[in-house]
Amino acid sequence: MALTKILAVDDEPFNLEIIEEILEDLDFELQVATSGPECLAMVEGYMPQVILLDVSMPQMNGYEVCKALKANPNTAHIIVMFVSARGTVEERMEGYSVGAEDYIVKPFGHDELKSKLKNLNQVLIEKQSLEKQVEDATSTAFNAMANSSEMGQIVNYIENIGFINNPQDLGKALIDCLQTFDLQSNVEFRYDDTIEHFALNGVCSPIVVELFDMLKNKGRLHEFSHRILVNYEMISLLILNMPDHDPDKHGRIRDHVCFIVSVTEQQLRAIMTKQMLESQQQKLNDVASTVHSKFHGLIGLLNENRESNEKVFKQLQEDLEIRIPTMGLDEDQEIFIYKKVDETIQNSVAREESVKQVKAAFAEIEQDLSLLLKK
Repeated sequence: MALTKILAVDDEPFNLEIIEEILEDLDFELQVATSGPECLAMVEGYMPQVILLDVSMPQMNGYEVCKALKANPNTAHIIVMFVSARGTVEERMEGYSVGAEDYIVKPFGHDELKSKLKNLNQVLIEKQSLEKQVEDATSTAFNAMANSSEMGQIVNYIENIGFINNPQDLGKALIDCLQTFDLQSNVEFRYDDTIEHFALNGVCSPIVVELFDMLKNKGRLHEFSHRILVNYEMISLLILNMPDHDPDKHGRIRDHVCFIVSVTEQQLRAIMTKQMLESQQQKLNDVASTVHSKFHGLIGLLNENRESNEKVFKQLQEDLEIRIPTMGLDEDQEIFIYKKVDETIQNSVAREESVKQVKAAFAEIEQDLSLLLKK
């Protein structure tokens, strides 16, 4: 039951005794006042949920007391039920105009007052329920606004790290991102047999480094006191000042941190993959340059050999044209010698065609390597 404390105000002690008698078997705490000023003097200290207020009293009537109660922010929420010997429409309207919630006419029976209080109890219950709903809605709205702002920071971080090309800048960006959430953090990166540490002040303490080493293979999440350690394969993150005073914010930040570390690890993998591909590309470039150099060296040797052969055959032809006529050979012998020389020259020409084919094959290989390097 929401209604537990009642204040009865009447200048007639007999009327207060009747109220006490009616309520004695109910689970209410009751206090009484015999005048308006006494009511106003004690109301904030007692803070009842309902005031049974007599209308006709000396010094201050009930309407004046009700106006004073409703004008005070500390007592404006208290439900006022007027108690009067007259219950005309005008008097009821006057009561409602000054802020009263109910009206009962003297003399009243036990059941009537109990019924009225039962109805007021329901009003209190519904009012408290509505206030709780408003409080929850307000809290949800503020959480949604906070979450929206935090997600904006996370989206901005994700967009920015896409342009980072080395682990050192990525580690610094992660620390800076967490600082926007007012989080003091330490980070460990593990890649290519390398371990790097990042902290807001630039240096991780030895105990933090040991903690990373001890817990990096002990599960994804460790929470202790106001600290939290998040482990991924290549990254460990230690937050030193989680907001334990606010459970909703604590849970929200924990989820954000896990997501941020996951995204950062993916970017770290992308950086390492890019560096590996760049290294492979450089090796391919070096191989292509070596092959190109060797091909051109071989082609140069073949060209030199061809030029040398041409000189030899030309000199041979000139020598034969001069010497054969003076050697006293018969016609068949001369024809035989010229035929052998011609066959040798033709074989050399055939080899020259093979050299051209080799050059063409070299050119195709170089073109394929060039296309491969571009891809």
